[in-house]
Amino acid sequence: MELKTARLTVLVDPSKKKAFEALCARQDVTPSQVVRRLIRDYLAQHGATFVPSGSEQEEELATKL
Repeated sequence: MELKTARLTVLVDPSKKKAFEALCARQDVTPSQVVRRLIRDYLAQHGATFVPSGSEQEEELATKL
């Protein structure tokens, strides 16, 4: 799990937002959890790599810079 976070502002149709929040509530997950999962899946699907914040790899990269 990442230790640091950054804000992502997304503009969506209010009725879609309401339906999304209701579905998340029924599934007992937060909208943020779903969006983070969607981003991880999208990155994986397209072969993009990243180093999660707070990981040992990130700390090693920071010390090399």
